[in-house]
Amino acid sequence: MQLTTFAAKLFQPNVNPNFWSQATLALARAVIGIMMVHNGLDKLANIESFSRAYVEYLGLPFPIFLSYVAAYTELIGAPLVAIGLFTRPAALGLFSTMLVAMYHHVSVAGLSLPYLELSAIYAACFLYFTVNGGGLFSTDALIANVLDTTTLSLKAKQVMRLERSFQSTATPQDTEISV
Repeated sequence: MQLTTFAAKLFQPNVNPNFWSQATLALARAVIGIMMVHNGLDKLANIESFSRAYVEYLGLPFPIFLSYVAAYTELIGAPLVAIGLFTRPAALGLFSTMLVAMYHHVSVAGLSLPYLELSAIYAACFLYFTVNGGGLFSTDALIANVLDTTTLSLKAKQVMRLERSFQSTATPQDTEISV
């Protein structure tokens, strides 16, 4: 029983009943995840070059291994964030990768904002999803609703029930304009 409770907490997103807020976050999650995939593909296209230019430059150990870790974190983690599955762990991995990228940019160009801005924006977005999860419109939320019938998942179910009851109680008289 504790394993299902732990799993439910892992998948449980922050639930804000505001439809537009949740829809916007889902759209942002999808766009950010989709845009991030090409970075992993670029790394894999020439892993040795990436390793020399970025990982060895920083003096990190096992540069080829760490290059593959970064590439596959982006290739696997970004689509997971996009669909909202294992959002927190995927976003944490991507956030960590972006922190290393930011460190590299600062070590190469100092605090040059044009050079640093994209990795900083990605890092901030992935930090947000690490802390808050995928939101109401995510695969994580669906899994959490199946695994946990208590606490926060009830809020999501209550919002859905409230919307259904509002739609079913609307009568033709409610929709007429009275003069």
